[in-house]
Amino acid sequence: MFTGIIQALGSIKTKLAYDKGAVFSFSAPDFDFSSIAIGDSIAVNGVCLTAVEIGGDFFKADVSQETINCTIFSELEEGDTVNLEKALRLNQGIDGHLVSGHVDGVAQVSDSFSEGESTRFKISAPDNLVKYIAKKGSVCINGVSLTVNEIQANVFDLNIVPHTLAVTTLGTLKKGSRVNLEVDIIARHLEQLLQSK
Repeated sequence: MFTGIIQALGSIKTKLAYDKGAVFSFSAPDFDFSSIAIGDSIAVNGVCLTAVEIGGDFFKADVSQETINCTIFSELEEGDTVNLEKALRLNQGIDGHLVSGHVDGVAQVSDSFSEGESTRFKISAPDNLVKYIAKKGSVCINGVSLTVNEIQANVFDLNIVPHTLAVTTLGTLKKGSRVNLEVDIIARHLEQLLQSK
């Protein structure tokens, strides 16, 4: 589990694609590796990956074909910047919201504009995920925990403050950008519970 509070920015050091997946290595000089061991989970742009190799300022992870199919990982190239977060520890506070690291789908920025000191993003969600998104509810975009301002049809609004724009990759988004979307885990499980009756 994660919180959606980004701890550092990293970049893709290498990307080795093979028949049914890929191996990525991520350079992360500002990431705290002191408590990470091989086999630990790290969220990369909101995707839970398992560290299979760790160096002084980098880690390597296998990425399955399923992950490539369901996320923007197929579009990432060497040198691209990514958001990083270590897995949540039980003795740690939760500043964002509970995030599983299991991306539900890919959404797209349909518009963005300044609103005071912040930036308002309009995000088009896949039709099958709209029902899980609620006004003032939580979503996770590229690993960042955010609050939904409004939702109309399949488009929801996010108001991003300058600090978040500066310390995550959200500051690089523009109209047409595709992003990883994880909806509220509670909404998904509640639907499953109700359908099982």
